[in-house]
Amino acid sequence: MPGDRLLATVLRAFQNAPNPTETDKIFATTTSLLTSLNNPLNLSLLTSHFLTARSIWQSPDGLRTCLRIISVYNTAAIHVRKNEIENAALPRGRPPVGSGVHSEDWARAIAKGTDDRSGRWQHVLVLTGILMGMEGEDRRSLSRSLRSTLEQAVVTAANLALQDPARTGPLGRGAVVLALTFAFPLLHESAKQLLNGNVLLSATVEAMFGDEGLQHGDFVSSIANDIVPGQIIKWNHDSPSVARLQKLESRPLAQNMGPLSRLASFAVQHATDPKVVLQTHEAILGFTAAFLNKWTHCPLSAIDLSVESAALSPEVLLGPWPNLWQLFKKILYTVAATTQAVVGRSLLDPYLRNDAVAATTAARTLHILRNLSFISTRQGASSFQVYTFTYLTSLDIITRYPDACVSFLRDTQPPSPQTSNVVPSPVIQALTLFYLNTAEHLPLSLPTRACEDLIVTPATAYLAPSTSWLASPANNPPSSLTLELFESAHSAILSSLSCPQHSALAASLIPFYVETLLSSFPSRISPRQFRLAFRTVMQISSPPFPLSASHPDLSETLLETLRFRAVAPDVSTTPLPPTEQAQAQAQAAAAGGGAGAGAEDPVSEQSALVLALVDALPHVPLHAVEEWLARAAETMNAIREPRLRDGVRRRFWDVLVNGEMDVERAAVGVAWWGTAGGREMVLHGYPRPEERSSAGGGGGGEGEFMMSGALVAGAGQEKEVSRL
Repeated sequence: MPGDRLLATVLRAFQNAPNPTETDKIFATTTSLLTSLNNPLNLSLLTSHFLTARSIWQSPDGLRTCLRIISVYNTAAIHVRKNEIENAALPRGRPPVGSGVHSEDWARAIAKGTDDRSGRWQHVLVLTGILMGMEGEDRRSLSRSLRSTLEQAVVTAANLALQDPARTGPLGRGAVVLALTFAFPLLHESAKQLLNGNVLLSATVEAMFGDEGLQHGDFVSSIANDIVPGQIIKWNHDSPSVARLQKLESRPLAQNMGPLSRLASFAVQHATDPKVVLQTHEAILGFTAAFLNKWTHCPLSAIDLSVESAALSPEVLLGPWPNLWQLFKKILYTVAATTQAVVGRSLLDPYLRNDAVAATTAARTLHILRNLSFISTRQGASSFQVYTFTYLTSLDIITRYPDACVSFLRDTQPPSPQTSNVVPSPVIQALTLFYLNTAEHLPLSLPTRACEDLIVTPATAYLAPSTSWLASPANNPPSSLTLELFESAHSAILSSLSCPQHSALAASLIPFYVETLLSSFPSRISPRQFRLAFRTVMQISSPPFPLSASHPDLSETLLETLRFRAVAPDVSTTPLPPTEQAQAQAQAAAAGGGAGAGAEDPVSEQSALVLALVDALPHVPLHAVEEWLARAAETMNAIREPRLRDGVRRRFWDVLVNGEMDVERAAVGVAWWGTAGGREMVLHGYPRPEERSSAGGGGGGEGEFMMSGALVAGAGQEKEVSRL
């Protein structure tokens, strides 16, 4: 069919009632005409009628229709440019491929078709499609001036559309946001600066959480209606909630959450009204709070990672379950990336960094991250730079405001595990883990009473689990977060003990803590963590911490307790299995051809206790350094396995020479090593000189230190003389 007749046919089809089958044909025919019409006026006419076609816009399929508009002009632009390149290489006299219209003329003709008959938001779709087709993927189809004009046209149309929300409507605002997610990487920096950050930020957040985006989290609520309870939970793959989940994932904005979050971050940074930024922050908090509440009431939230394979049917494990968590991770990244921009601006904006707003902003950010902790604590989902920056920066800000720290901890304090033997849901465990991890950073900003009530008491409940669900037989297999909760409780306690202003609290807490530490090793805490914890306690008990003045004998008491445990008859001398970190290091070394380089030395329960004793030597009171150097060496020599003993010996030497000791203690260590028998005790396993002397029978000479070649008394001396 000739182009003019086909154009007339399409223009008539535009005025028909909506019909999904005919609509697909209309899109295909329009794309073909855009690449074949050789009259620029017809191109403008086609575009003008296309943006007002009843068959398309009377009942549009949401943003999918908008995406198809962008796709039509993107595809047409690519073909026009391709035809232009091919025509330039044709011999003279050969008919041109396609319409023969040059790229710049084609772009101008299409732009003229975006007239007053259609909305500004529709113009953004067309202009974005042209820009993508002509300049995307490093194509350079337009002159610099025309590209600059086209970029400014995209920005201007977007601003005008967003500044008139009544005429644009929800669909139009979503369409502008969708178009900008594609156009934004192609815009020059000067064009980006022309975007109205205030209206763009509001529209972006609306699109992100609205019906065309994450649907306010309502898709979670629909899942509960389709769950079939039982010993094995069933979630039929053809249920309405699965269909809704699949439909959500296929929506244009849901598929472009990464670019959408970058657009939102740009809008946060360039919004001229700080109040709009705070409103965005509050909207994010509202979404995450509602999202957490909906997930908490969903039966699937009660399934722990450790029992998934037993609690879910194979169809669920291979189908909707991984898709659901993939969507959750996408939500976490999107929220964290947008919140990062708010936190970053709060560091620079005078309005946001003042004392009246900064503490509230930081606390609100922590609440946002807490609401998503059931996602971030799952298999290291929070281990990306954006999340880390947002979390740590918010902690740095809130620690400047003690009242805000107390208020946040009181608002988020979890239930005590000792109140029930029923294992809490994974959501409650995740919230508790976030609480303990956050509390670890706050003791320095809290008064002692608040630190005891809000950090020490909750953490202590997880260190003494004999009466809680942590030790309940029902916790079999253990929860996936049990070990992390235990380790976080240790960190929170150590953090509280390390604060000088809490020395009164430390005096009563340290004995209990060390007893708990010893009872938990090696079943619930790794050798490395045990050594770090004990060394920290020793440091707290030594100068210059105030505790050393009020309890001068505490540090040596702790060392004696550890030494008695290390030489106890029931201490295990069997090497402990390597930790996951050690296995990863060994595998990395093997993969790199290192043949064990970087792998940790094997340790037993006994050797780990001795290593902890050696680690504590730099913090022994000065008057007792020589005594404890000797006792540590004696305890080391009690290790029977040579390989395990050699690892402790290397650590002993490392403590003496690597600068861990201060100058005074190092001087004592040098003297002990050189003249007090330290070298022989460490390297050769000899007992102390005075013990050797007494064991030698009062001058027998066998147990004494002497210079090489020296004459000894008695028979040994007579033998030496006779040889001379």
